[in-house]
Amino acid sequence: MSATKLHAGDKFPKMSVKKLGGGEIELGTPQNESTWHMVVVYRGKHCPLCTKYLAQLKEMKADFLAAGVDIAVISADTEEKAKLQTQEQLELQFDVGYDLSIEQMQELGLYISHPRSPQETDRPFAEPGLFVVNEAGELHVTDISNNPFVRPELDKLLSGIRWIRDPENNYPIRGTYK
Repeated sequence: MSATKLHAGDKFPKMSVKKLGGGEIELGTPQNESTWHMVVVYRGKHCPLCTKYLAQLKEMKADFLAAGVDIAVISADTEEKAKLQTQEQLELQFDVGYDLSIEQMQELGLYISHPRSPQETDRPFAEPGLFVVNEAGELHVTDISNNPFVRPELDKLLSGIRWIRDPENNYPIRGTYK
């Protein structure tokens, strides 16, 4: 199966991943009284830039929740690696998913990389991706990168989401021309 491209405005695919602490995360389904869901795909424990990005996201969690946006972060890491990074190292207080499969990465249209060495990681992994799903289950905002160096600036993303969600702006989903 080759990667598909998710299109802005399309229904976000029904997909779940295992959640640290038990259960599953239904991607695109908000929790915590939010109406939007932001799914952040990170490369894994081996990526120091991911650790920095997740730490920044942790600091902004309350701001995203105040804007009505729940957060889940996911990777192809094993449960052990995900727990070491996100619970023990970063002490994240939002849903963390693990064991994202290659098929799921492809369905999300993510770039997939092989490890450069066994010291990096032991399996193919997704490059960064970010998906914001609105209350109708539609992909409202998306950003996909093929390397760890390009990701949306979280403060600008939050500001944009606030502006989009303001009913006075009547701002539609952009990038829907087919």
